[in-house]
Amino acid sequence: GSSGSEDEARPSPAAAAQKRERWLRKFRELHMKRNEARKLNHQEVVEEDKRLKLPPNWEAKKARLEWELKVEEKKKECAARGEDYERVKLLEISAEDAERWERKKKRKNPDLGFSDYAAAQLRQYQRLTRQIKPDLEQYEKLKEQYGEALYPTSDSLLHGTHMPTKEGIDRMVADLEKQIEKREKYSRRRPYNDDADIDYINERNAKFNKKAERFYGKYTAEIKQNLERGTAV
Repeated sequence: GSSGSEDEARPSPAAAAQKRERWLRKFRELHMKRNEARKLNHQEVVEEDKRLKLPPNWEAKKARLEWELKVEEKKKECAARGEDYERVKLLEISAEDAERWERKKKRKNPDLGFSDYAAAQLRQYQRLTRQIKPDLEQYEKLKEQYGEALYPTSDSLLHGTHMPTKEGIDRMVADLEKQIEKREKYSRRRPYNDDADIDYINERNAKFNKKAERFYGKYTAEIKQNLERGTAV
């Protein structure tokens, strides 16, 4: 009687084979998931390494290029419909946003005058780069041609891989000639007068004092003379 009950409790060979197949199938699924996770981790490590090797302001530059592409597409759509892009853009901007942008624009580039030559050089560089109009069609062609190689990393070989176009060289020459022509119009720096009174703390203050003297000197001449004689009230 006991041996009969044990035979009934023992699973049949078919049931044991099905159970074994289920465990093998589950094992294969876990093995595939582990390989997939390992592959994704490796891809993430590679992408993170690429991001770390990019310039620090690359994300901002890329975002601005994408924004400029969207603006160009919007302009083309407006031109196809016969609409004025500037008018359409203004209709999409609220009064609060326009006022906030105007305040930000005024704070962005205040004229601080001359402080040192490094700051003057930086301001000139920023002014020249703002004047550059990117060729977005050429940019799209290069992106299709080079793909990821268009965005160099620290491992990229840049020398000899790019040949500027004739139009680009002509633009650079025209810009340099324009800078030379503008520089020639500047007045020469006047020699320093050792005998002149020192009534300034820096060059910017000296220019301000000269301007004030030119406009108000005739009204303050008597006061200055009294101060020098010590008879001022």
